[in-house]
Amino acid sequence: MKPLESLLRSFVELHPDEAARAFENLELIERVRLFKTLPKRIALTLLQRSGPHTVAPIIAGLDNERANEFLTGLPPRVASSILSHSNVDYREALLSEMSPNVAKQLRALSNYAGDTAGAMMEPRVASLSQDFTVQQATTAIRKAPREALHYLYVTNRDGALAGVINMRDLLLANPRDPIAPLVQTALVAIPDSMPSVDVVQTMREKRFLALPVVDSEGHLVGVVKQADALKMGQDTAFDDMQKIVGAGVDERALSPISMVVRSRLPWLYINLLTAFMAAAVIGAFEGVIAKVAALAVLLPVVAGQGGNTGSQSLAVVMRGLALREILPGMTRQLLRKELISGIINGVAVAIVTSAAVFVWRLIAGDSTIACTGLALVIGMAMIVNMAAAATSGAIIPIVLQSFGRDPAQSAAIFLTTVTDIVGFAAFLGFASLLMPMIV
Repeated sequence: MKPLESLLRSFVELHPDEAARAFENLELIERVRLFKTLPKRIALTLLQRSGPHTVAPIIAGLDNERANEFLTGLPPRVASSILSHSNVDYREALLSEMSPNVAKQLRALSNYAGDTAGAMMEPRVASLSQDFTVQQATTAIRKAPREALHYLYVTNRDGALAGVINMRDLLLANPRDPIAPLVQTALVAIPDSMPSVDVVQTMREKRFLALPVVDSEGHLVGVVKQADALKMGQDTAFDDMQKIVGAGVDERALSPISMVVRSRLPWLYINLLTAFMAAAVIGAFEGVIAKVAALAVLLPVVAGQGGNTGSQSLAVVMRGLALREILPGMTRQLLRKELISGIINGVAVAIVTSAAVFVWRLIAGDSTIACTGLALVIGMAMIVNMAAAATSGAIIPIVLQSFGRDPAQSAAIFLTTVTDIVGFAAFLGFASLLMPMIV
């Protein structure tokens, strides 16, 4: 067991992110057993990089004293996130046994919604008083904890953010001079209520190492670090990717089977319902399909092409919503663009598809009129379905967002329903109208 423990510790020390991912993929009983073998320093590294949904059950299995020892050793933002995934009574019991300052800090963080700047900020931030001299400022910087130093933020007597000082200007100034003339008041600060997606976008545009966070009264309450913002953006993108297809946000590649079933099964039932709806459309044209077997062969072609078109539109619109490229009032312009592009692409694909179907049926021995009729049917159906798919891929996430729902939540399932039903109805409907030509 000794060599194995040594190997595990080396893995966590040398590759902490990979170790955290492997740790998350273990069953709970295995995570607990492994956690107990690690020294505190290594365990803290693992806790800090693992998801709160993974860590919370482990912390809950410890006695309060031990749990508080780990929580106070973590950055406040991480500890607050872990506590938010714990039972309310248990959380209050832990907070009541912590030092007042730490408990106050964690309670303040827990009051922020999970998708705001306040929830993702680092509350430990050092600041300089606007009344300091250069010598007092440099002394304060030396005494400040390293993890609390980001930029040299300056606050007034009320604690409101006044500006920032360039380190070079401070070092070159006379020690007895006041720092007030050195303060640059033009700086970017974000409110603690700003949505996390806007924080990520601001960080991407400004390219700062950290952004100061202020409350409603302008007081400096923390900073959002670039690494945390980038990680938030990455996590959000992966979460949206999983939600689009109906997988759980917390699910990982090697998550427990119980979690996989619990998160996927409800959406699979919804998908089954929509599949029956598409099947009902085919059933309504059962007599048409019975007369021409080739129609059954070509059905997947129409539906598949519509699905691909809709997925392209969906991906572009989802990106536009995430990056705030789609502003209020632009919906009509967006839908018109997607409709026209869907029609143009539909016509281009329809020409190739119709020619291929014509040659295929001609080789199969059908008459020229029958081949022409079948080519017209699939061509017209392709145009209709691709136009509808492109428009649906744009409108589905916008409609979900207008109802206050996550636009990524299983949008692909709803899109597949539309493309299947419209594709089958259009293809078999046109076939019914042109049946005298086809038969």
